Amino acid sequence: MMQTIISPNTQTYRVFRELIVDARHAAHLRQSDLAYKLGKPQSYVSKYERGERRLDFIEFLNIATALNLDIQQFLVIYSQKIAQDRLPK
Repeated sequence: MMQTIISPNTQTYRVFRELIVDARHAAHLRQSDLAYKLGKPQSYVSKYERGERRLDFIEFLNIATALNLDIQQFLVIYSQKIAQDRLPK
């Protein structure tokens, strides 16, 4: 079975990345602070925030935990933003 990989540059993935960056800012953390909490180098955070690296689900859960992020609320906001982007302008 062929797998479809979504580019980190698609509109839907861009929204996902922006929400993660917003969550980091809301937690008053620099990239280096979050990286430390994750046990990763700062470049890890920089690369997924810029779309140079994709996150898998487990990585997202680790980031959400480090940010004390309410995952259900995150998904609600994500869904709302995606729906807004699909509205005709």
